[in-house]
Amino acid sequence: MRADLHMHSVCSDGALAPAELVFRVSQTPVRLFSLTDHDGMTGISEAAAAAERYGLRFVSGWEISSYEGDTKVHVLGYGCRADSCYRDFLAERMRGAMLRAKEMIEKANALLKTNVTVKDAEGERRKKNTPLHAMHVARAFGKKLNRRAGDVYRAYFDKGCPAFSAQCRPDPLRAIEVIHACGGIAVLAHPGRIALDFSERESLMRSLAERGLNGIECVYTTHTAKETEYFTAFARARNMLVTGGSDFHADDGERFIGLPPFQADGALLNALKVFP
Repeated sequence: MRADLHMHSVCSDGALAPAELVFRVSQTPVRLFSLTDHDGMTGISEAAAAAERYGLRFVSGWEISSYEGDTKVHVLGYGCRADSCYRDFLAERMRGAMLRAKEMIEKANALLKTNVTVKDAEGERRKKNTPLHAMHVARAFGKKLNRRAGDVYRAYFDKGCPAFSAQCRPDPLRAIEVIHACGGIAVLAHPGRIALDFSERESLMRSLAERGLNGIECVYTTHTAKETEYFTAFARARNMLVTGGSDFHADDGERFIGLPPFQADGALLNALKVFP
């Protein structure tokens, strides 16, 4: 079944409302998809209702923004319940995101001699009951500096940059634990983007696999053919699930719904409880 199991809406740092995103999915060959907003599942009910209208198969999802030290190691969760465990974690993420945003804004203002406020960043967040994201901060500074938000993020807020903050970030093991506690499946997101050298990344992947990680996002927008082959072999050798997704956020010409093409196999469909 053609699938895209990684995309974002306005409920985190995407540009489209969940229902509009689902309409876009319906215009592609994708028949199975997941909405995986950062650190919350606020848009799930809207996406599920739209999926039913368009005759698409839908799996609830989210992407926990976890870090191993200062290194981004995001974990996707599929089929999770929005229960008390989830609500407690979301509240924790909301508080942490606010503290992190304040630190980022303070650092960037001092560096750039600007006067961006937390309120400015919150103005970039269309859904107020979701965690404040680094891209909301980057968009606020982008408007002040008359620069693209992505460029601002990479220049000032990404790992190793002067206004970066890893404050209140859960580590990937915590992310896996929360996903499992909510009844879900934990999948390592875009491993090719993990900013470690080959041996360090493989060591991390082995450790997570031994400690409960269920799958790996092998097929991904920026993965090379060689990386896709390597990650797939790594997952298959450990009887882990192989997933794929576009990580679509907006019509920015960088990522496209349903690309690269990904076919969900029987093991994945069974794990996601999706049946023909």
